[in-house]
Amino acid sequence: MKKILLGIALSVLALQSCKKDNDEDEVVVIPIEDQNAYDDAAAVKFMESNYFNAKGVITAFDDDDTTDDNYPKLSSYPHEKLASGVIYIKRTDSQPNPGKDIASTDVLSLFQITNSYVAAKTDDNISFGSQITFTNNATGSGVPTFDPAYYYVKSSVLKKYNDTYGTSYTRSFYEIEGLQEGLKYFKSFDNLDGATDYNMQGVIIVPSRAAYGRDTNYFGYTDRSFVFNFQLYNSKTRNMTTED
Repeated sequence: MKKILLGIALSVLALQSCKKDNDEDEVVVIPIEDQNAYDDAAAVKFMESNYFNAKGVITAFDDDDTTDDNYPKLSSYPHEKLASGVIYIKRTDSQPNPGKDIASTDVLSLFQITNSYVAAKTDDNISFGSQITFTNNATGSGVPTFDPAYYYVKSSVLKKYNDTYGTSYTRSFYEIEGLQEGLKYFKSFDNLDGATDYNMQGVIIVPSRAAYGRDTNYFGYTDRSFVFNFQLYNSKTRNMTTED
């Protein structure tokens, strides 16, 4: 009888342990409406908590350092929130003059420091967290990103992926719609591809719903917002007859 009772007790403990492990592994997915609200609130806080340094790079205010107290917040610069939730911020003294308009199919040379975040609520505090460096040309090669597929993906690239994996993804599998939308409000420089210095033009904050949201995408990102801190070194008209 004692052996039977001991066996039952061990079984109960094992079941409780499995349940605990399953609970810890469970990923809680919040309603999409809540995620959208978190993205918007986190973007506002980000604009209040950061400033541009002398080269236009986003820098966080340091509560223990008074030397940055005189820097204006990102929110103090000319900016606009679009219907999609995308926010663009301009450094007015760092724009090309006259500059070149950007077409949706242009080949871009984009110098950038871009991070991706998940907006979340912790203890009634909503902010960007889980930072991932998406692209950082400043600490990398120093060479701008050339013709990124997340701005415009070549048909040949998309076809190759679909053929290789037996899928039928559309352009949104690669492209970030919010980046495309925000860049319309900027102009590019010309022939700066070989420049060794940079001066960021501004920022585009893309909420997750204007990026990949919860859709399947090339990077495997879910609920991730993007902050593009950039300078458009150049833009060139794509030859659509040879782009494949």
